[in-house]
Amino acid sequence: MVSTAEPIRPPALDLSRASLADIASAVAEKRLPPVEQWNPTHCGHSDMRIRADGSWWHGGTPIGRAALVRLFSTILRREADGRFVLVTPVEKLDIEVDDAPFLAVEATSEGEGPGRTLAFRLLTDDIVVAGPANPLRLETAEDGTPRPYLHVRGPTERPLEALLNRPVFYQLADMALAEQDKLGGPLGLWSGGAFFAFAD
Repeated sequence: MVSTAEPIRPPALDLSRASLADIASAVAEKRLPPVEQWNPTHCGHSDMRIRADGSWWHGGTPIGRAALVRLFSTILRREADGRFVLVTPVEKLDIEVDDAPFLAVEATSEGEGPGRTLAFRLLTDDIVVAGPANPLRLETAEDGTPRPYLHVRGPTERPLEALLNRPVFYQLADMALAEQDKLGGPLGLWSGGAFFAFAD
């Protein structure tokens, strides 16, 4: 049974003031359950849903406790058929996801050009550094608007991703345009030694 007591947590990392070393330390300290190693019997539906705005709902009601959302987010997995599940060593329950299961709400940048590092804070307070293991990708929605995503974790063929919220994407777009004006080349940004294009 999951305890509903609020765990004692250190304050969320402030990306606007954090150094690259602080960010790397926060990422390294994150310990997640080994959900890819768990293969319990499927037990049905959780009656939970993650909306496109990153909010978590149960039975049609928003889950208001951030600690509970963070806990559930650590046992989230994507199956080979594309379904999302909450998994423990003894049970596996489906969960509906409207878009991406995570939402990136803050970004920070250090360096420029090929030496740049981009770090993102998710709504769940997870920190993700973009790079070869955590690529950025850009889709175009049917209405023509950009839909930027960041690989958070999971195998490449069935990743758990974060949608970048609009302010974060505009921040990146401004950086990319400024860098293109200064350095030339295609529109996009480097992070962790990888280049992520913002246009075809």
